[in-house]
Amino acid sequence: MDNAPVPQSLDTINLNAAGIDIGSTQHYVAVPSDRDSSHVRCFGTFTSDLASLADWLEECGIKTIAMESTGVYWIPVFELLEARGFEVKLVEPGKLKSVPGRKTDVLDCQWIQQLHTYGLLAGSFRPDSAICVLRSYMRQRAMLVANASEHIQRMQKAMMEMNVQLHHVISDITGTTGLAILDAIVAGSRDPHLLAKLRDPRCKNDESTIAKALEGNWREEHVFALKQALELYRFYGSKLSEVDSKLEEHLGTFSDRSDGEILPKLKAPKAGSNSPRFDMRNQLYRVLGVDMTTIDGISGQSAITLISEIGTDMSRWATEKHFTSWLCLCPGSKKTGGKLLSGKTRTSANRAAAALRTAAASLARSNCALGAFFRRIRSRLGSPKAITATAHKLAKIVYGMLKYGREYVDVGNDYYEQQYKKRAMENLAKRAAALNLRVVPNELAG
Repeated sequence: MDNAPVPQSLDTINLNAAGIDIGSTQHYVAVPSDRDSSHVRCFGTFTSDLASLADWLEECGIKTIAMESTGVYWIPVFELLEARGFEVKLVEPGKLKSVPGRKTDVLDCQWIQQLHTYGLLAGSFRPDSAICVLRSYMRQRAMLVANASEHIQRMQKAMMEMNVQLHHVISDITGTTGLAILDAIVAGSRDPHLLAKLRDPRCKNDESTIAKALEGNWREEHVFALKQALELYRFYGSKLSEVDSKLEEHLGTFSDRSDGEILPKLKAPKAGSNSPRFDMRNQLYRVLGVDMTTIDGISGQSAITLISEIGTDMSRWATEKHFTSWLCLCPGSKKTGGKLLSGKTRTSANRAAAALRTAAASLARSNCALGAFFRRIRSRLGSPKAITATAHKLAKIVYGMLKYGREYVDVGNDYYEQQYKKRAMENLAKRAAALNLRVVPNELAG
């Protein structure tokens, strides 16, 4: 019974469908059995092999293709087939994982082709080519930031091994004061009082405190490790600048939707910040025609990250509920027999959802309506659920802004609290009326 074929009574939706099982060294491809005497073929992964694969699909009259893959092996195939005019869908392996009895590559590709013929496969989200380029730059940038942060940790380790506790007396060793002191140490300076004089006037700790933290055991091997870590940190910083130049250049290729309006620039990022150095607010406003940085918690960098992951075309999701479900920010709906077994939110590695969660967490102390909402949920359910709930709200605001051009206006913390109190009173009144009771305000309450 496990190997029973799909019932023939199902309607065939895609008559010109093919299925591809992607591998690291070979791809198995299946087309309808009436298109070729050998309707299942195996192709290599060299570019010439992929060209032959596309030629064969054209000869077989194929119009739409579904492929299953893990890793990044699918990208060259997807891009080549899409460039040749095919409709290509990338199917998550999890969608086919539960299908039993089809363990070989040949049967897998045939099964993909058959399911796609009946229209039973949904493709994964992939934005248009311009957004894909933007996404590639942003993901490259995130990788460089992660690598640079590793070398900051190595600098801290080298200093701790020398008992130089600089990171305990300044907030950021890659800031103005930190880098000035590190450069002097690498150059050979060892006098803690001379090093402390490099302190920026904005530092909270005075020179004497910083000098005490700079008394250490200056072993040569630890200074050498510090020197190399500092050089590598700066190397990744230079590569970040190169990526930011490409990022700004690519954003300039998008059509202008701002009607020539120029917004005030955001506050320049402080020294040591990983934010891009160009005018992110106006670049995004020119591309989108709306200012996403007006949303509480959404900075210029988080806005670019979101756009690079979700694109600008919100018609990919029919409603905001579809959008938040795709982001895995909705409560779960595991039900059986009409009973809800679990409302736990699905786990996801979605980068857009991660950016929204980070933005939501930044609202914990914000004096705005979203900040008040975060704190109310946190008081009842804890921080993790408050972050998810607030990220869900942010996602709906972003969806409405990008799809309908809605402007975001913060009603403020006080107004939100008043409205919440009003709703709570109305609910209490309804519950009291159901019990034939009446809610009476306490006139003596302060």
